[in-house]
Amino acid sequence: MALPVTAAMAAALAALLLLLAIDTVRNRIRAKTPFGTGDDEKLTRASRAHANLAEHAPLAVILVGLLEYSNANHMGLMVLAGVFLLARLLHAIGLYMDPPGEGKPPLPRFLGVVLTWLVLAALIGWTLWMLTGNL
Repeated sequence: MALPVTAAMAAALAALLLLLAIDTVRNRIRAKTPFGTGDDEKLTRASRAHANLAEHAPLAVILVGLLEYSNANHMGLMVLAGVFLLARLLHAIGLYMDPPGEGKPPLPRFLGVVLTWLVLAALIGWTLWMLTGNL
């Protein structure tokens, strides 16, 4: 396979997205809410976990794919892809947890957000660096 890191990352994120989609549908059926989330907290959490992954994953996969296609460091890409996967899993777990109080997010959600942003920033910077080096 030409882009093994990208393929592995995309497959793992797709599997997580599918699990979160199934759980969202399960909660829709339970809450008898065919559209939106109504006032159901469990459905809202499931829907946000699914939607948030769908919002962030495509850009990360695209950036990893572009870097891998540009012969960027394989090990570096594997590390960033792995950290991104961990971050998205932590974020989803955190969304299902009750907040600890005082408006603070659960620790897994907080770590998931921070790690996601750090990985995206690293991928953006690396892509721009590779781009300027190849002009």
